[in-house]
Amino acid sequence: MSFILEGILAITWKQCVMYLVGILLIWLAIKKNYEPSLLLPMGFGAILVNLPFSGVLNQPNEVLGEVPGIIQWLFETTIEASEALPLLLFIGIGAMIDFGPLLSNPKMFLFGAAAQAGIFLTMTLAVLFGFGLKDAASIGMIGAADGPTAILVSQVLKSDYAGQIAVAAYSYMALVPIIQPIAIKLVTTKKERAIRMEYNPKNVTKTMRIVFPIVVTVIAGLVAPSSVSLVGFLMFGNLIRECGVLNSLSDTAQNVLANLVTLLLGITISFSMQADKFVNMNTILIILLGLVAFVLDSMVGVLFAKIINIFSKKKVNPMVGAAGISAFPMSARVIQKMGLEADSQNHLLMHAVGANVSGQIASVLAGGVILNLIPTLIG
Repeated sequence: MSFILEGILAITWKQCVMYLVGILLIWLAIKKNYEPSLLLPMGFGAILVNLPFSGVLNQPNEVLGEVPGIIQWLFETTIEASEALPLLLFIGIGAMIDFGPLLSNPKMFLFGAAAQAGIFLTMTLAVLFGFGLKDAASIGMIGAADGPTAILVSQVLKSDYAGQIAVAAYSYMALVPIIQPIAIKLVTTKKERAIRMEYNPKNVTKTMRIVFPIVVTVIAGLVAPSSVSLVGFLMFGNLIRECGVLNSLSDTAQNVLANLVTLLLGITISFSMQADKFVNMNTILIILLGLVAFVLDSMVGVLFAKIINIFSKKKVNPMVGAAGISAFPMSARVIQKMGLEADSQNHLLMHAVGANVSGQIASVLAGGVILNLIPTLIG
């Protein structure tokens, strides 16, 4: 009884805040169905790591001295030391993606590239707010709407705010259907949202589908060597999907591997959500800057499409530019829904999917560029 009382008395107000954060994440996962496979373990992990004398963190051992608890061990082994969990997740993501719509309409590559501008704009803004370069770059990655890349970049750069960045990145990914329509409507008219686009798919051969991930990996390795682990694992997963001789492994990567790694990643990243590191004014600022990054990525994609329309005879629906973020396939579905709202016969899904999968590639390339650039600037 005295030990229980000692534990209760050891709880700080910051830990109480983290219990509420954990409960909020669990509620969003269960009640709202927002990224449940990741927000639920993150929420439960936030409670676990903030319990007094928690056995999931470092704990004394009479024989071995201080030994790491399970969550600390997972974090130090699979994220801090090797970045294994985020990278393994890319294999599953790659196996889920069909690059056919992108290969059928290569122009969509441009929208994936343009929609990453918010990353670098927000990075600049974060520096102006007093964050160091490594932290600012990690915060900017939230705008890519690519949780694994944001986690990986923050860990490689040894950001002091990895937990906050992970929570913000995945929360905004989950909130794509709410945030993105608002951002798009701020920079478009109903007439622009009603622009129709013809879809005339070109034949994408099996050979093209197989060669594509190999070529992208080689180019990424030459342009941004630090992106090879990111792009390479994503493309390896896609090659498993497209090769045609590993169907059972492709199914495993898409379902069992992706789900298992996501669950482990969620509860492992909660190590960075300890109250003394998480509960401060910088957390609120990071959440706000993450929102700015996300909104800017969507808006820049739209504005880029509008610039293209100035010089193009065949008009592009500007909303397709917003699908260039990495939130696949949620963003493409949002664009399709908004297109139908503006014109009940306006079907933009395949165009948006092309831009969306382009954004998946562009976000990991952007992460690689940052990993190449920041150490050079700091050094």
